[in-house]
Amino acid sequence: MKIVVIGGSGLIGSKLVGLLRGKGHEVLAASPNSGVNTITREGLAEALSGADIVVDVANSPSFEDRAVLEFFETAGRNLLAAEAAAGVRHHVALSVVGADRLPESGYLRAKMAQERLIQASKIPYTILRSTQFFEFVSGIVQSAAKGDEIHLSPALLQPIASDDVVAALAEVTLGNPVNGIVEVAGPEKIPLDALARQHLAIKGDGRKVIADVHARYFGTELNDKSLTPGDGPVLGSIRFADWLSRSSAHA
Repeated sequence: MKIVVIGGSGLIGSKLVGLLRGKGHEVLAASPNSGVNTITREGLAEALSGADIVVDVANSPSFEDRAVLEFFETAGRNLLAAEAAAGVRHHVALSVVGADRLPESGYLRAKMAQERLIQASKIPYTILRSTQFFEFVSGIVQSAAKGDEIHLSPALLQPIASDDVVAALAEVTLGNPVNGIVEVAGPEKIPLDALARQHLAIKGDGRKVIADVHARYFGTELNDKSLTPGDGPVLGSIRFADWLSRSSAHA
């Protein structure tokens, strides 16, 4: 079975490629670096020739509102058209828990546009919505910095290790298309401001975290339901404190 991973050189994509190859599948890691570009269509038809499954984990190089929307709409249209021509039997895409609840976020609006393109296509699909990765906490903290203070919402998150995301992705990739959405999340809910304090403490960073219910998370205010999953999500097993300790030890 041939599986093409779009965004196969990134954090999630590279791990997924390795996991699927370890299970004995023929896997093509497709990205602009390997000559496959979903925006320009360069190498796309060739990459998808004979493919049974396509997994799209590519991300926009820019998070600016207009740029990110153009990326996901253009890449989505091009990719789905190429899949239809190649006879792909299962399209899998990685999205974000809460994307449908936070329209003020330009990034999440773009992810919803991507999801709608997938749902409107005639290709059997599975959309895996994930909560925030542990690996992104550092970036979240930096985005909220104001001098020596970090202003973040105390809203609950249920963050997840990238390894757990990859395991869930592999499972849905090798399963039957659900023609719907599956959610995956970490094993515990943690307030965003508390998550940041844990991160800063283990890094020896003395900046103060200010809990602010009006602090914006990539353009939008949050509440406890904004970025947490609904009923019956797939749960990862790795806890943030354990991941943080291991990551610090290997830094």
